[in-house]
Amino acid sequence: SWLYGKQICLFYAFCGVLFGICSLSTLTLLSTVCCLKICFPAYGKLIREHGQILIACAWTYAGIFACSPLAHWGEYGAEPYGTACCIDWRSTNENAVAMSYTIVLFVFCFILPCGVIVTSYSLILVTVKESRKAVEQH
Repeated sequence: SWLYGKQICLFYAFCGVLFGICSLSTLTLLSTVCCLKICFPAYGKLIREHGQILIACAWTYAGIFACSPLAHWGEYGAEPYGTACCIDWRSTNENAVAMSYTIVLFVFCFILPCGVIVTSYSLILVTVKESRKAVEQH
């Protein structure tokens, strides 16, 4: 079972959610930037300040979702086996507010980022394939 108390459990779960969402958000932004640079070169000009803004946006986005259970929209707690802490998935069966957090988390922190990544890399593949055909014709 979890040995370190409720406050450490909350901190552990908060860090796991924060870093996990930030990681996926950063990958989403990177795929979008790559897509812009390859598929739409006129819009793909990225300067240092743009990169800093995008990184700040990824951390802010992750921070909002990681802080939500601390503000009682969703809950953090021990995992079912009790050896680690994360989002309390069992509370979604009993609490409508926790269920809404889980649904929003699923849509905005999984479905949307994965959809953007798949779309970005699909557009890159199509652009590369078209460029290859154009080079072969010349």
